[in-house]
Parts: sequence; C-alpha cells; structure tokens
Amino acid sequence: MHHPYSDKPENGIQIQAYCFEELFAEKIRALAERLRPRDLYDVIHLHRHDSTKHGRDIILGALEKKCSFKGISVPTMDILENKPERGELETEWENMLGHQVPVLPLFEQFWEELPELFEWLYRAVVKPVPSVMAVMGDAIDTAWHPPAMSQAWHISAPIEAIRFAAANRLCVDLTYQGSRRLIEPYSLRRTRDGNLLLYAVKHNTGEDRSYRVDRIQGAQVTKISFTPRYVIEPTSSGPISAPLTTVRTGRIASVKPQPIRSTGRRPKSFTSDYGPKYVFECSYCGKKFTHKTNDSKLNKHKDKHGYPCPGRTGFFVDMKY
Repeated sequence: MHHPYSDKPENGIQIQAYCFEELFAEKIRALAERLRPRDLYDVIHLHRHDSTKHGRDIILGALEKKCSFKGISVPTMDILENKPERGELETEWENMLGHQVPVLPLFEQFWEELPELFEWLYRAVVKPVPSVMAVMGDAIDTAWHPPAMSQAWHISAPIEAIRFAAANRLCVDLTYQGSRRLIEPYSLRRTRDGNLLLYAVKHNTGEDRSYRVDRIQGAQVTKISFTPRYVIEPTSSGPISAPLTTVRTGRIASVKPQPIRSTGRRPKSFTSDYGPKYVFECSYCGKKFTHKTNDSKLNKHKDKHGYPCPGRTGFFVDMKY
C-alpha cells in the first residue's frame, strides 16, 4: 500500500485483499449476473493488466465454481448480448460512471473488447503483445521504475492525468513548449542525467516522440481512443524514486500576477484582475478552478454532481489572459 509520508512504518503497510485471480473471476461473475457498467469497466481493465499472462486456468476454475454456486451459466458473449439488461447497460454507462472518473471512455470501446477476453479465457487465444517503444536518442536509466503515485514526486506536471489516459487508451491534448498536439501516451522514463521523459506517439501522424516532463505546460484527456501500437507502461511496480523536478512553462507561463502596491485609495489586499490566470483541474473529480497565482492547491469543493470531493491538489491545464 503506497504511503508517501514520513511516518511510514519500516516494514511498510499491508492490507488483506483478494488475489488477482479471485478478484478477476468475481468481477466476471458479477458482470454475468447483473451486467452493470462498473463491472464491465473493471473486467476490461483487469484483462489489460499484465497479470492476465498468468493464472488463466485458476481464473476459469474459480469462475466456474462461482457461477455454479449462484446457479447461472458461465458467461459467453452471446449470453451477455441477449440479456434483458444489455440495453440498460449502455444507456446507464454515463450515469453510473461519469462522476467516478475524470473522463469516461465511450461504452463501445469496452464492450467491443469483451470477445477478446472470452477468447483468451476459454480458448487460451492471446492477442499478440505489442513491442516496447524503442529508446529515442537520450541515454535511459534502465534501473529506474515509475513511482506508484506522482503526487509524491513534488512536481505539478499532470502525470496522473496522462497515466489515466494511457490506462484507458485515450489520447491526450498535450501543451508543450507553447504548442499543442494530440498524443497517445505510452511510457515514462528517466535519462541518466535525471530528466523525466514521456514517450508518446503523435496520433494524427504516427510519429514516435519523447517529451521532457518539466516542459509540459498542460494535458487534457480527450475521449478519442487509440489502439496501442506499443506496450503501455506509464505505471509499474518498483521503488518510489524520482528526482525533484521544477516545471518550466516557458516565458509566458512563468509570469505570475503581482499585487499592486497600495496608494491609499485602494485596500492593501487589492490584487489586479489583469495578467494571466492559471486553470487547474482536480485530479479526483475533474472540476476546473481558475487561480490568480500558479498555485495548484485546491480548497474544499464538491464534484460536478454535487458530492464532496476529497481532492486538494490540481494539475495545470491552461492559462487565461
């Protein structure tokens, strides 16, 4: 269990949890029995996980026992397609999941991946694994692994948003050194001289590109999906280790509005309404806030659906003038 604070016990923190195979089998059983959006979303993410390379027989055996105990058939694509709840599953996709994720992928993206899951589960048909994205120019530190949570890196670059997009196979509208491009995010790497790099592909041209994290000015997750050309690896297990990075956002983005000195005619607390405004997006609920200073801290707020949000840190997405 990730705990990025100084009071972490020497032996770490352990919690009791289902093993991967048990969890996967239980989620497939739940999908077959009630056909709810959350189950479909979870099942596809578990199928994409590296652990699906192992324990297929254990997952299938557990699923058969669970379905037998519940008195239902082991699910197939035909069974799910013909269930009365099939129409409701699609219509409720946005209602049940829209408030739980920053950007909700399209329903079709997940539903159309189910046949591949069943082919793997019942017939051991495994889709060919894409190659790892090749190193581009810089000398890469191969011993380094991305931390579990970028909040512990002490950087304001929107890495968590980019990781979310990669896991959901969604393109990112990336603002980098004053210009924007639509990218497919694949990998986070560190050079031997300490620079963090985002490896990506330009969606419209198919060109491989690397972007220094400290030069990323903003990242907006889109609903444009992509089919992976390479292994998606923005998160992996390993030591929590990354260098402190100062985000440079260029000449314009680095300018902060300065308070106007009091002349006696205005209150001392007066701050000019002119100058750039900084737009931050909550990493939990996706709600956007405009600040007069480049400060990513968020006050208590409610999400888009009116529920209290635990998010207190935003990531930079835009500037207004």
